[in-house]
Amino acid sequence: MKNRLLLITLLCLSLQGFSQQAKHTFKLGEAQFLLDDQPFQIISGEIHYPRVPREAWRARMKMAKAMGLNTIGTYVFWNLHEPEKGKFDFSGNNDIAAFVKIATEEGLWVILRPSPYVCAEWEFGGYPYWLLTEKGLEVRSKEKQYLEEYRKYIIEVGKQLAPLQINHGGNVLMVQVENEYGSYAADKEYLDINRKMFIEAGFDGLLYTCDPESDIVGGHLKGLLPAINGQDNPERVKKGINQYHEGKGPYFIAEWYPAWFDWWGTPHHTVPVEKYVDKLDAVLAAGISINMYMFHGGTTRGFMNGANYKDISPYEPQTSSYDYDAPVDEAGNVTEKFRQFRSVIEKHLPKGEKLPEIPKNKPSMAIKPFKLTNKVNVFNALPKAVKSEKPLTFEDLKQDYGYVLYRAKIAGGRKGLLQVKQLRDYALVFVNQKRVGILDRRTLLDSLEMQLPAGEVQLDIFVENMGRINFGKYLLDNKKGITERVSFAGTEVKNWEIFSLPFNHIDAVTAKSQSGLKTGDGPVIQKGTFKLSKAEDTYLDMTNWGKGVVWLNGHNLGKYWSIGPQQTIYVPKEWLKVGVNEISVLELLRPEKNELEARTTPILDQVRK
Repeated sequence: MKNRLLLITLLCLSLQGFSQQAKHTFKLGEAQFLLDDQPFQIISGEIHYPRVPREAWRARMKMAKAMGLNTIGTYVFWNLHEPEKGKFDFSGNNDIAAFVKIATEEGLWVILRPSPYVCAEWEFGGYPYWLLTEKGLEVRSKEKQYLEEYRKYIIEVGKQLAPLQINHGGNVLMVQVENEYGSYAADKEYLDINRKMFIEAGFDGLLYTCDPESDIVGGHLKGLLPAINGQDNPERVKKGINQYHEGKGPYFIAEWYPAWFDWWGTPHHTVPVEKYVDKLDAVLAAGISINMYMFHGGTTRGFMNGANYKDISPYEPQTSSYDYDAPVDEAGNVTEKFRQFRSVIEKHLPKGEKLPEIPKNKPSMAIKPFKLTNKVNVFNALPKAVKSEKPLTFEDLKQDYGYVLYRAKIAGGRKGLLQVKQLRDYALVFVNQKRVGILDRRTLLDSLEMQLPAGEVQLDIFVENMGRINFGKYLLDNKKGITERVSFAGTEVKNWEIFSLPFNHIDAVTAKSQSGLKTGDGPVIQKGTFKLSKAEDTYLDMTNWGKGVVWLNGHNLGKYWSIGPQQTIYVPKEWLKVGVNEISVLELLRPEKNELEARTTPILDQVRK
């Protein structure tokens, strides 16, 4: 009897699954998208799953629903899912399929952007660093090795996400092929290879491309839906798309920017909501579909921030905060921008439809000052050195992110210019473990005058990878560390000891019990604990510290730097514990610092020279 009941139950579940698979259709109409053959206007906002703790995904989606969104968009990040060649990870905060399924449960459709290149102010534009270790491999091209690795990756992504497309019973409406390719090149054969690989991976629903208005000509592939980025004038949107879509709709603004991101050393970017309320109203009134970039930015954790570099400007590494001045702020709370956009969207809802109540903003807490009691000098905790006549790059060392220490012996008793050619990206220079200067790619500072003491001198150059470039032609010139050579007083410095310091697992770094080692004023790791009686969101105040990274209970919270504009680090309540919390800080510039505190509000707008 039990077996019979089980069989009936399984049969019912199977039939239920079948009915769900046949439930919805999504296609292009003459002028509009058609959902179940009825006109449907996409009102979407971008949220990136790795920039939000998994435990908070659902809360952010409830916010999206409350603002009036019916869809969310997200990139898929290759370097998260294949951090090392052939080793795929779709677990924990990388579980993109779970993210999509939660959206279903919250009544939201999804637009997927699994292009191997994402830009996104993300390390190397989403490409895994190890592509740079493959000799001759060229990203965003028809080069054989690249296409082989790309194919393997997109097949794995397809296993996770293709079954979640609307034509398979899921909630994924559309899938984007490549990403703003027209801003990079115009090879239609390459774009068609992309299209075919997506279909091979199981993405057999509605595919589209997106580009800025002036670049659609290079980035659009005939037969796919063309979408436009950065334009919100209805007439120009239609004119910009019509010439590539036979004069028909539907019209889709794939990236609408009522906000912007920050990079180190420049003012915090804010975009007044008053400038965009009427534009949103006009777009929705014209029946144009839209994806807001970003609806909620969150935080770029770990070493995943990218950078920009242009011929006319220096290197621009982005901050860890990806608050973006978005409608929902970095911590997941509503802003005035949210409320005004909601009012606009409400005007355009289908008859009889009402928005849910706006969720209340979360409480936040301060944490009183506490001491970090364990100090580890990085120079006293070095791994085994790699010896090389010339400096090796991060990629030569098979190292993804973090830091590398370069050490050499040179003759002292003289004065001269130290020059590091093609430094990538930031370096502390030490003579006999005493810091004598700082080099910084942002300001094109690659050299300094030094007076060496008498005798043999130990030269240390501690180099930080501050983020690989994520946009433009410099994607192909993205290796890290000392990428050419070091010279002093006109003579090349050779015979290096090189120490890899990726700091992927901060808890594994401990001081070596070697007596007589000088502590100097090099980088330190400060460790400590603090106790909490409750856990709420908070913001570590790094105003009086120098430059570094913070880990909390095993989570890399991101970078800080006293030059700003970001002076605090957001700590989500989901990663705090009632009771004892463990914290570690890698501090590069002010090793004497050992006290931390946290505040109830962020500081994102203080720039210092």
